[in-house]
Amino acid sequence: MSIPLRLTALVSGSGTLLQALLDNQDENYAVDLVVSDRECPALDRAREAGVETTVVPLQEDRASWDKQLADSVGKPDLIVSAGFMKILGSSFVQKYNGRLINTHPALLPAFPGAHAVRDALEYGVKITGSTVHYVDEGVDTGPIIAQRAVTIHSGEHQDELHERIKQVERELLVSLLRSAEIDHDSRKVVFHDD
Repeated sequence: MSIPLRLTALVSGSGTLLQALLDNQDENYAVDLVVSDRECPALDRAREAGVETTVVPLQEDRASWDKQLADSVGKPDLIVSAGFMKILGSSFVQKYNGRLINTHPALLPAFPGAHAVRDALEYGVKITGSTVHYVDEGVDTGPIIAQRAVTIHSGEHQDELHERIKQVERELLVSLLRSAEIDHDSRKVVFHDD
């Protein structure tokens, strides 16, 4: 009998990536908890799906906030940053090393940061895409797990491109989670990209 990977999702916004995770749960993974830094539509999606939610409001004392966040997250098999728009502190990242992943709307290492889609369009690249990567202490600098390319159409606007990237991002993440397994020696999650 297969035991699903137990996931915690970190969210801050509308929750479209979270919705894809919730809609595609199967024998491979299950979303057990959704944590946010504020009330947001993503939490409503989780509640509607019957998933436990927690809010850990951001504090000026970031070390204290990191500790409260870690206490709230507990000990999942994997943490997915699903539109979580806060930089995670060093202690949090180190605690969940190898079990903390993020998606990014570009083919890293190109165009890291919060404006990846805009930056790719301004630079004039013809291909961008989506990256799933481990979170480290930098901004979008962790080891890459998987990537999928998205061709930029001539004259395409930022919002149109971003929506097409999000569709690829959702498919890529769900595909990876369905292939994931725990390495019981290291307690890290291993992914097998298609």
